[in-house]
Amino acid sequence: MAMDSLNSILAKSINYGGTTLLDHTEHVVSAIKCFSKSLGKEFNIYLVTKGAILHDLGKAHPYFQNRIKNISSKSLVEERDDNYVHRHELSSLAFLPAFPKNEWNTIIDMVVAHHKSIVNDSRERGIVDIDNKYRKWIDNHLKDWEEWSLYGFMILNHFGFEANISKNEAAGALTYAASYCETKQVGWSPLRGLLMAADHFASAFSDTTEQELKHLFEIPDLSFYFNSERASDIYPLSKVGTDDSRNHTIVVAPTGAGKTDFLLKRCKGRIFYTLPFQASINAMWERMKATIPNKDIRLQHATSKIVVGDNLEEHLLQSLVGSSVKVLTPHQIAAIIFGTPGFETVMLDLKGCDIILDEIHTYSDFSKSMVLEIVKMLLFLHCRVHIGTATMPTDLYKQLLDILGGKDKVYQVKLPDHVLETFNRHKIYKIDHEEAIEDILSEAFANKEKVLVIYNTIKKAQEAFQILESKYPHIPKMLIHSRFKRGDRVELETRLKTEFNGDGKDFGNGLTPCLVVSTQVVEVSLDISFDRMITQCAPLDSLIQRFGRVNRKRNKNTIGNYKPVHVIAPTGNVLPYKMDILEKSFNQLPSNGEVLQEKLLQEKIDAVYPQLDTKEIDIHLIFKNNRFSILELTNRKRAVLVDALEIESASCILEADRERYLTATWEERQLMDIPINWKSIARYRTQYEQLDVGSNPFVVPQNIEDYKIYGLQLVEPNNIL
Repeated sequence: MAMDSLNSILAKSINYGGTTLLDHTEHVVSAIKCFSKSLGKEFNIYLVTKGAILHDLGKAHPYFQNRIKNISSKSLVEERDDNYVHRHELSSLAFLPAFPKNEWNTIIDMVVAHHKSIVNDSRERGIVDIDNKYRKWIDNHLKDWEEWSLYGFMILNHFGFEANISKNEAAGALTYAASYCETKQVGWSPLRGLLMAADHFASAFSDTTEQELKHLFEIPDLSFYFNSERASDIYPLSKVGTDDSRNHTIVVAPTGAGKTDFLLKRCKGRIFYTLPFQASINAMWERMKATIPNKDIRLQHATSKIVVGDNLEEHLLQSLVGSSVKVLTPHQIAAIIFGTPGFETVMLDLKGCDIILDEIHTYSDFSKSMVLEIVKMLLFLHCRVHIGTATMPTDLYKQLLDILGGKDKVYQVKLPDHVLETFNRHKIYKIDHEEAIEDILSEAFANKEKVLVIYNTIKKAQEAFQILESKYPHIPKMLIHSRFKRGDRVELETRLKTEFNGDGKDFGNGLTPCLVVSTQVVEVSLDISFDRMITQCAPLDSLIQRFGRVNRKRNKNTIGNYKPVHVIAPTGNVLPYKMDILEKSFNQLPSNGEVLQEKLLQEKIDAVYPQLDTKEIDIHLIFKNNRFSILELTNRKRAVLVDALEIESASCILEADRERYLTATWEERQLMDIPINWKSIARYRTQYEQLDVGSNPFVVPQNIEDYKIYGLQLVEPNNIL
């Protein structure tokens, strides 16, 4: 059989590039050689290369080729005969006899579960599931062996391995693999993670794989942050040394003290920089791209394709291994504690890196629990952990310090009181009723101020904006919250920073007042600065973050100047928060224009949170008491993460986008998706059509002009963000 005939054996369908099996195998081999050198000294490059060569040879099976080429059987009899379960990775294992038997276990660990758990797969397609359920599975996976195995032998020969395996030998290999997998104990498999990492990378880049591998695993060049010109009394952390020998860091300092620079300067290896909200990580990624010269600075979240624009390479890289710096949310590394698909690859990528957990105080009860467990796993992976916060309850601080190993292992940095006093910048006014807002706004606009009004729920923000539109028709204004199309959300964030921000262009005519109504999406690390704020009462840690969007810019002229913040007393339905927390928070605030003292924030936070309020998530964890509870070569369903964290798990589209969505590409659909919490839509799910393509969005009828102003509008329960 001529080598040319291999061109007809595909690894990917025409719709996904039509890559041949030989080409794909070469790409995976290139990737695994690179990854095994960089991701762990325990990998034997020569041996894992064999796993990469073998991993997809089962795709030569006629069942797979007919499916990928969309070829139907010629008769009803043939169609009946072809109606069986086939997993190409299991047919691949039939080629194990090409290698010494003492290497089989390693290769099986790499190959057998690179798409499915070996057992308890959601569709019962793992090897143990199939072995227990289908009596003829080995015969089916070796059907027409004498014909299609020749392609596998040719590929093995291409890489320098001679093979001539009989059907009986192949059957024996599959029997051995099934028996071996039955003996698996709890733990995690670096080998599975390695093969998945290489396979995903090669699938993303195909013919350019070798070129893209050249930029991976670089230690970021942080020389910009060590420039002596960046040291200034204005940013007190810039004057604090970062060369302490302890591996881990906890730094507590106000917004504008230089936490980002300090945390980065503490890093020695590749960096994962986490922040809690999408808007925050967009801004941080842009900052990293501008200051760190390495090519591979990545942004990872649902709308990253929109933010990076037409740079296809950056889009493809976002979830893959090997970045110099990756900016993301903690939820995107939570797979390592919940065991969701691909968790082994994430663990390999994180291993030995520097992990920055910034703004750690802003997480919900579930997320705080999640972060504590993530820190435990990061220590297991020999990571260096650096935590930054503006306000953290002492109880949470002590827990993190204890997990990290105490003062002997953690470099702790706090600013002294006399420095904190220079960060006083807000005069606090308490409002008993919302009716007072109109007078406050009228005075502010007369003084040409830029005003930020924050509500705790989307519904409330939409209702308020509608009223304010009619009262102040000539004031430039915008509404921003999470319930806009992903594409529109990024555009709104850009407008917020360039037009409405205190550093913005002032609408082209000098000093101009403006109004922004928002939810908590503006709370964290969004570099915006307003002259005045009006906000519903929220938990004190959230309020302090909100206040940071007013009088944010720090220089010699702004130190000692104070800007007003008005806080509305909590009354009635205060969902999504708890009334007792809001009342405690409100009582800790000064009033009548008294300045909020930075040096007193810690005791105020501790008065609100004397004990850490976290949620029990043990039942979902795969790693407890420094031991794994998950069976090796398996993973949990992705829904575990959604259930545990109550994160946004559904999406909507506008009825006007319905027809376009049905035929759009995956990237185009992302732009139209409007993320929404499942609880917000569940009770109305019978009212809206739900599509069975893309993210399975609910189709919501809404006037397009209303949407452009207010975002998606639902009759719904109160919901944060």
